[in-house]
Amino acid sequence: MRTPSLPAEAGQKPTVADYYAVNRGGGLFSEAVSQRIGSRVAVFAHRHGLSPTVVTMFNLTLGCLTSFVVIAAAGPVADGRAWGWPVGLLALAGWQLAYALDCTDGQLARATGQSTAAGGRLDVLCDVAVQSTLVAAVSATAKAQQPDTPAWLLAAFAATWMVNLVTSVMQSSGQETSMVTNRSLPVRVVKLVRDYGAVIALAGVLLTAAPQWAVWFVALFTLVNGGFLAASIAFTGRTALRSQTGTGR
Repeated sequence: MRTPSLPAEAGQKPTVADYYAVNRGGGLFSEAVSQRIGSRVAVFAHRHGLSPTVVTMFNLTLGCLTSFVVIAAAGPVADGRAWGWPVGLLALAGWQLAYALDCTDGQLARATGQSTAAGGRLDVLCDVAVQSTLVAAVSATAKAQQPDTPAWLLAAFAATWMVNLVTSVMQSSGQETSMVTNRSLPVRVVKLVRDYGAVIALAGVLLTAAPQWAVWFVALFTLVNGGFLAASIAFTGRTALRSQTGTGR
């Protein structure tokens, strides 16, 4: 992987390829779509003097506003007082663009030498805020469409969803180890169920075409994320025990 030169050193601004070269992955969909969009937005942001922190705030604003619209429209869509497909398309576009901006701020910071500890913390906090509102939007839609949706299922969905965010933060800090290191195409396709970009794309498509199935989305990803959490605990616990036994602790 080529390391992009800083503008001050090379006498020129980083290109789309430079920004993409420092992306942090995220899965097959995220690398192919979200990170590539992010690299193009990074070129625009740098050209117009936007700092990574400003991009982060755009991500926060767009992601939360999109979720708030979905929440507000959940009841009217379920009652037939509003069309569901425009709300779904807004969710699909808004959440995807917000995630692309989340990819942009990191690429921009790394490729232009603007990475800071405070900026990294702000990025994580904004991710928590955006994903919290997204979970609330999907949960509100499921509850509006199926009023008998159990409260415990919505609570479990919200709790296990955060597994994605926690493991992402751990990975960026070097504390996370993949349980399946194989990067073959079939394995990466299977891992799409853990790819944030792919998951929110599915959520947007579902809200557009069949919002009445939102409860099944909730149930599916509660099982996926809950299972991943259990497997991660077992895998990491075994690794920790082996390490401690090997060092005599």
